[in-house]
Amino acid sequence: MFWYWCFAAPAVLLAWLSLLGQRKRADYVARRLAQQPQLLPPACVIVPVKGEDEGLRENLAALASLNYPDYELVIVARAASDIPPGVLPHRATIVLAHGEDSHASEKVQNLSAAVGAAGKRAHVYAFADSDGRVTPRWLRALIAPLEEPGVGASTGFRWFAPEPPGFWLLLRSVWDAAVLECLPPDGAAFAWGGAMAIRKETFFEIGVLGAWKNAVSDDYALSAAVRRAGLRVAYAPGALVPSRQRLSAGRFLEWARRQLVLTRVYRPRLWWPALVAYLVYCGGMAASAAACVRGYRLAEWALIAQLAPGMWKGLHRAILAKAALPEYAAWFKRHSWAHAVWTPLATWLWLMVLCASSFGHTIRWRGYTYDLWSRSPTDKANPCATGPSSDTLIHKGGFNVAKDKSPKKEVKKPKKKK
Repeated sequence: MFWYWCFAAPAVLLAWLSLLGQRKRADYVARRLAQQPQLLPPACVIVPVKGEDEGLRENLAALASLNYPDYELVIVARAASDIPPGVLPHRATIVLAHGEDSHASEKVQNLSAAVGAAGKRAHVYAFADSDGRVTPRWLRALIAPLEEPGVGASTGFRWFAPEPPGFWLLLRSVWDAAVLECLPPDGAAFAWGGAMAIRKETFFEIGVLGAWKNAVSDDYALSAAVRRAGLRVAYAPGALVPSRQRLSAGRFLEWARRQLVLTRVYRPRLWWPALVAYLVYCGGMAASAAACVRGYRLAEWALIAQLAPGMWKGLHRAILAKAALPEYAAWFKRHSWAHAVWTPLATWLWLMVLCASSFGHTIRWRGYTYDLWSRSPTDKANPCATGPSSDTLIHKGGFNVAKDKSPKKEVKKPKKKK
């Protein structure tokens, strides 16, 4: 029994320690959801497109009809053939990047080209993915944290809400929701590329274009530039992006491994603690299960004590997500149970994918194969990737633009570019 408790005790302790800060997280989400931005500066929303995504037409239409008074929607692709016919909304600027830089991913090249083609009136850049369907308040929610001193960028996250939900689709939702634990109230560990915003002035001051020069991951590179400048990334729960994308089990596991390989290369300080934590947690779960089979009654209580906090946290994440996505209340009513009941299963899946991501340094993404070791993710030698002196990065708590008081909600149609 001594060896059993060497496995079980740390796992139980880890499970209960993970509950610390949950009340603070709930208060933060409630405060953010009630927050109304005082300033609504002109914005540029950039979304890269690469072939057909499920619901692409509706996803782009949602980005073209945001509840925001003054913004430009820029849809960027490498070539015209990457944009499926019949998906473009009426109000959009189309940019064809024709990128040829072999040192950066196609997405990074597309985003860099879109920034260069964006209108000069924009005070904020916001970035979205083509496989998510944003809510009308998405941009307002992303803009709000940027008013605060010390915030360099803001981020939302995704929430997989498949309908109808097959086993692997629903398990993917439970598995991915655990990443929300990396977005605490005191500063998110990273910005997620499907919902991130940054002030235009900050974007160029901290050298994001330089950070993107050799990058595969746009969001990890931008997050690193924000951290180097001494700023933080703020989580905007109102910018949670529902996704109904459907994947097979094989594609899901390939996608999951790609996410964690990128994390291992770009943010090892996130990857290594996660690997250790899941090894301890799953090791304790396995030890308790084995002891239960051998008739050790105390192990049953230890297993319950270990699983209960995680299952409660899974349900709590679903409750907070439901508050951020009231349009999907019916989905949460039917499927929130999975975020509690399937959390132990998702825990083992996390360990499996973490172990799979510990081998290899190549990923396949949108038709391309990238060797991550052939690049410099942090690009420390590039002067453009390091921020200026701290004196120039003091945020004054505003956008230096007049508050928009016009009742007109219609988005101004930008001039299309060939």
